[in-house]
Amino acid sequence: MESQAVSVIIPTHNRAELVGRAISSVLAQSRPPEEVLVVDDGSTDDTTERLASRFPGIRYRAIAHRGVSGARNRGIRDARGDWLAFLDSDDEWLPAKLEEQLAALAAEPQYRLCHTDEIWIRNGRRVNPRRRHAKRGGFLFRHCLPRCAISPSSVLVHRSVFARVGLFDESLPACEDYDLWLRICAIFPVLYLDRRLVVKYGGHDDQLSRTVEALDRYRIRALVKIIESGALGAEDRRAAVAMLIAKIDVYSQGAAKRRRAAEVAELARLRTRFSE
Repeated sequence: MESQAVSVIIPTHNRAELVGRAISSVLAQSRPPEEVLVVDDGSTDDTTERLASRFPGIRYRAIAHRGVSGARNRGIRDARGDWLAFLDSDDEWLPAKLEEQLAALAAEPQYRLCHTDEIWIRNGRRVNPRRRHAKRGGFLFRHCLPRCAISPSSVLVHRSVFARVGLFDESLPACEDYDLWLRICAIFPVLYLDRRLVVKYGGHDDQLSRTVEALDRYRIRALVKIIESGALGAEDRRAAVAMLIAKIDVYSQGAAKRRRAAEVAELARLRTRFSE
């Protein structure tokens, strides 16, 4: 029987007030993980002291500040489990999350990645995701093209997937999850568990969507990467190129309004290259 040993990886940076909630939700799982690994991405607050006193049983790794991709990658490399789960330090799990995912994967062992539905809280209030954010399973590559279709905090993924597609791209300051899901979903089908088992919190000031300008520039980079990787079949490649051109057109309009002539010219060259 295949091992179901789970390592939970929690990256954090200056979130001493929040990461305890995330850790507590992991420790409260009805099926506890074999390992909880917190990767502190160069925090300058009192995260170290708080975690040492409250959670002596977890593994704690402090690294120089590298961004969320570097922190997750360090966790992947250090983790001992065959199944890896990620939890952003501002999110939390409901108690049955791991138990239900492992049961679903045991029932359908052909899948190497499982994600779930989620509850959204923005500025302290529950909000309903729009239809375009609806989750699904199966072969998701084209569904992943417009935006990030999988929440990192909901994922349970076998480590063999990373051996096949590589780790998070540390050169991307944002949209690193979008980039990874494109690479994974170009190859692997995804198991979707239609249960709200993750609580995602939004609206705070240090979220990447607030602190990083013009996220589509990084989605454009991710699309170029996957198109040039050779991993796509003909139909998926056509869909990816069409999405790339659409995103270039939208982003170019914004760059032109901001009088970024060099960036507009570079995007025009990129558009021409993939339109031929």
